[in-house]
Amino acid sequence: MTFFLDNWYLFVMAIASGGMLLVPMFKGGMPGGLAPAGAVQLVNREKGVLIDVCSADEYAAGHAVGARNAPLADLEARLPAMVKNKALPVVLLCASGARANRAAAVARKLGYSNVQVLAGGLNAWRAANLPVEKS
Repeated sequence: MTFFLDNWYLFVMAIASGGMLLVPMFKGGMPGGLAPAGAVQLVNREKGVLIDVCSADEYAAGHAVGARNAPLADLEARLPAMVKNKALPVVLLCASGARANRAAAVARKLGYSNVQVLAGGLNAWRAANLPVEKS
């Protein structure tokens, strides 16, 4: 017990650092997701495809430049027509990342082996000052 009392500050630091590891999850990013810079690298270097799973209205209001729209409800029917090569990297995004995580499960079920989710979605894309266009 005296060890805890004598070294209380070490325990406070350990708890604080553990809490800091959880902050990105509470800010809207999903653990294990792809950062916006990583998504840009996949698109530029490995011919990755950006798929926005938002509704058509949300997509028209603003989307990442180069992203194609396949709403989550229609993803199973539209993804095979958009990305014929199932080995290409597919980066899924939505407004915050929640729908994209569900879409990743659908894409994997369809046989896409290299599926990534943009952590934080379009919000993170905008925060990284990456281009957004309206249609």
